[in-house]
Amino acid sequence: MSQKQSKDEDVYLKYEEIHLLVKELADRIKNDEFMPDYIIAIGTGGYIPARMLKSHLNRKILGVVLSYYDDNDRVLASFQKIQWIDHPELVVTGKKILIVDEVNDTGSTMAYVVQELLNSHPTELAIMVLHDKQKTKKGAIPPQIKRYYVGNYVRDKWIHYPWETSDILYHNYMAEKYAYEQRQQSPPH
Repeated sequence: MSQKQSKDEDVYLKYEEIHLLVKELADRIKNDEFMPDYIIAIGTGGYIPARMLKSHLNRKILGVVLSYYDDNDRVLASFQKIQWIDHPELVVTGKKILIVDEVNDTGSTMAYVVQELLNSHPTELAIMVLHDKQKTKKGAIPPQIKRYYVGNYVRDKWIHYPWETSDILYHNYMAEKYAYEQRQQSPPH
């Protein structure tokens, strides 16, 4: 989706910003004394934040990939598992699991992954996202989830992450422009 036509109100982020945000989230997780047995990255957007987090928590990463669209970008009736955990009853049951994704947008993907993993009876399931879009969600986080780590709550704008681009120089230019515009809009201290 990185090839989506960008608009002036889109958000562009640089790798450095993401690294700092993941470090902040890792510190919160450690301070909360939550040490997962596994990090489960929701692909593809959660792969890089999960890998960054591994540098701070030193935990194994597992990946899951879902599709909600067909080859013509039409919404499917339900999620399709493209990649999932082999024998989740052996991996998830009785373990502390941290789900990682880059953004909680509609909530549908996160709700699906959470419910599927809860079916395997982890000791505890927690969530970490870089960004949570402040809007009405189609999928809800169930009450069993007591730890929901969010880097930033953001308005409902398209977020361009650096790992999604085919032209990192243009992306970084747009990220600098976005950061400059944000500084101009901020009231002086």
